[in-house]
Amino acid sequence: MNKNLAITCIFGLTAIILGAFTTHGLQDVLTSKEMSSLETGIRYQIYHVIVLLFVNTYTSFSNKLKNYVSYVFFFGIFLFSGSIYAIYIFNYPAKSIWFVTPIGGLLFMIGWVLMIHFFLLKVINKKKWIK
Repeated sequence: MNKNLAITCIFGLTAIILGAFTTHGLQDVLTSKEMSSLETGIRYQIYHVIVLLFVNTYTSFSNKLKNYVSYVFFFGIFLFSGSIYAIYIFNYPAKSIWFVTPIGGLLFMIGWVLMIHFFLLKVINKKKWIK
């Protein structure tokens, strides 16, 4: 799990750096709509970094589940936030990677569904023991 936590911390650090760079270095260059898109990418990256910290330190999750959820979120961050950064920071043509952002969003949803499934099974199994 240390590998997952190290990758998570790298994503956290890059989000902070990109947030500062966006706010202080691109404010006069980008339109308010472009700034808003970049902020969305950074915000979603931070949200999922926080969730990844939880996932990888939650003792009830098996190592297999921790890895699975982590990699789904890692690829989600890379595709969702990374595509937004590519478009607005690196001037990559949006027409050529427009489909990448929704794939990253879908990976975020899959990660959340995996955790919902785990917790619902835990609730169902607990109710079986109570009866």
